[in-house]
Amino acid sequence: MYPNTVFTPQAVQLIDDLVHTPGFTKTPLPNVSLVYGRVKIDKTPLLYEPSLVILVQGRKTGYLGDRVIEYNPGQYLVQTLPLPFECETHASEEEPLYGLTVRLDPALLSELVTAMNRRRQRSGNEKPIPMASVPMTSSMADAVLRLLGALHDPAECEAMGEARMRDLVFEALKGEQGPALEALVLNQGHYARIARVLSELHAGFTEAPSVEQLASQANMSVSSFHQHFREITRTSPVQYIKRLKLIKAQQLLSQDALNVNQTAQAVGYQSPTQFSRDYKKYFGLSPLQARKVLGGMVMSA
Repeated sequence: MYPNTVFTPQAVQLIDDLVHTPGFTKTPLPNVSLVYGRVKIDKTPLLYEPSLVILVQGRKTGYLGDRVIEYNPGQYLVQTLPLPFECETHASEEEPLYGLTVRLDPALLSELVTAMNRRRQRSGNEKPIPMASVPMTSSMADAVLRLLGALHDPAECEAMGEARMRDLVFEALKGEQGPALEALVLNQGHYARIARVLSELHAGFTEAPSVEQLASQANMSVSSFHQHFREITRTSPVQYIKRLKLIKAQQLLSQDALNVNQTAQAVGYQSPTQFSRDYKKYFGLSPLQARKVLGGMVMSA
């Protein structure tokens, strides 16, 4: 365990009681999933939806462009934008990884930001960071324990589950990533414009809009859009779209429902050959090899 953790063995036990297989386990609360792992996983391309990722044992290392982001029981991850990145998982049979993810609901986030009236507290000079780990506080750890406790009691989960999630988001808004969460709601500045473009890309990623179209959606010049997009996502718009398609393809392959050619078409590739070439370059395996390895595993949070 890490010396700066504020979690007790109770948190590990609460998750262990509910998970049975490695990976992500759904819970009765649609926005909450449990995480469990017993082996080290080397750098793997992933994409998290906007969420909080909280580990009570084990650790992960994220790689976003030139940034290295560590998160463990002493730090939780706040992801405000859907960004493709690489992730390394540190776990073992002797010390498995346990944690949970809470997807950020826009309506809840907006309600809390409005209620907290954070507009008056901002200096206006903060540059929101879309993905960062922040120190785990005792109040956040308490909120985690309350949420995990509710998952063990169907009556409490139904009556208080949403309130327990509100606790977590409220604590995150009070933390160092509060300005980045707030920026999603206030719809001001370049950050919010890029956030809206990313949301639209995820809704229609197979259409592959041009950079000029994306810049127009953001109400920016092409050069300004390029600059701010790269500054926020650590990649170019073209590379972002390609990685988004490939990660969506990985998810489809893991479901074992489509063959390789069908998967290529489903994510907007006109050429199955180009799809296979891009997929192997990004993941290190051909789509056919990946389909056999992934089987029925679900690879996304």
